[in-house]
Amino acid sequence: MTTIYQFFKSKTAPGIILCIAALLALIAENSPLDELYELFKKTPVVIQIGDFSIDKPLLLWINDGLMAIFFLLIGLEVKREILIGHLSKPEQVILPAVAAAGGLIVPALIYAYINFQNPELIQGWAIPAATDIAFALGVLMILGSRIPPALKICMVAIAVIDDLAAIIIIALFYTNDLSVTSLSFAGIGILLAFTLNRMGVTRISPYMVIGVIIWACILKSGVHATLAGVIIGLLIPLKAKNKNGESPLLALEHTLYPWISFAILPLFAFVNAGVSLKGLSIDTLTHPITLGIMLGLFFGKQIGVMLLSSVFIFLKICKLPIGVTWSQFYGMAVLTGIGFTMSLFIGTLSFDNIEHASAVRLGVLGGSILSTIVGVTILILSSKKKTRI
Repeated sequence: MTTIYQFFKSKTAPGIILCIAALLALIAENSPLDELYELFKKTPVVIQIGDFSIDKPLLLWINDGLMAIFFLLIGLEVKREILIGHLSKPEQVILPAVAAAGGLIVPALIYAYINFQNPELIQGWAIPAATDIAFALGVLMILGSRIPPALKICMVAIAVIDDLAAIIIIALFYTNDLSVTSLSFAGIGILLAFTLNRMGVTRISPYMVIGVIIWACILKSGVHATLAGVIIGLLIPLKAKNKNGESPLLALEHTLYPWISFAILPLFAFVNAGVSLKGLSIDTLTHPITLGIMLGLFFGKQIGVMLLSSVFIFLKICKLPIGVTWSQFYGMAVLTGIGFTMSLFIGTLSFDNIEHASAVRLGVLGGSILSTIVGVTILILSSKKKTRI
């Protein structure tokens, strides 16, 4: 029992659990359990109150509902980092900001270049632009004392900015026809939550009740419902103290983290990472979507991060983190190509045609696996494990 407890307390556990969930999805999709796996994802779930109803298969409840809780955590992390964390000072922001910008732009350009002749396929341009913070940081933590603390901090900052950019991209480019009425009700809910914040309300429950209402309104509005999680996260008080003398934001972040790391994200990975390998051929691997995502994640991320970072460092606008070598920074840049969760999520928003789902998953898995193997190899070769005296 002690070993199990220590495993779940370790910083590497979330990444390992995600890997296991993705592996189980692959096994389920490519075994006699495939029909049961598909039936599980298509299980209808209905909630109805009077004339208002939400009728979706389990897959969409996970992607639109449970992932809103994940985005709530992202909102909390972004607010904390900006106000008191790694992004609270201008000099701390420049290098992660330019690295994240390069890591967004170049992968998107690579994908767009490969798919520019097809107006339908080019909708997936943002898929390789996202970094999976849980996986990438999990890999860094596995390497332990080989990695300078400043490199881990830099990776956290890049991932936070990357997630914030992904949220903006989802809001601007991956929305359906808008319902002004639903958005108006969502706006009223946001105003109420903001008022609670200004009044110094530190209990979490009122924010959560309003958050559920905002989520339902945004879901019906045509804007992606997960944005409700971000909005509420940004409105939870950070510097106030609750009755236990704790920051409401930090307390909620601490409460949500294990549920998201060990339940929500693994469940999301399980229902979205199932790629059928039946009939896999060269044509499948060279499909424009697969190629665009795989090359965007593996080559685009590292090229974008290194290119813009090098330019700004050469111009002496910013500098490498303390104690970090260029080879270590490059290894981290390669690891930003681990797109898994966020890339799969944007992939579900990009295409209505279910035939493209396998190409998306194959591209994300391929690019993420390549980035992991090469990034870890570079970091091991460029770093020496510290020995205790």
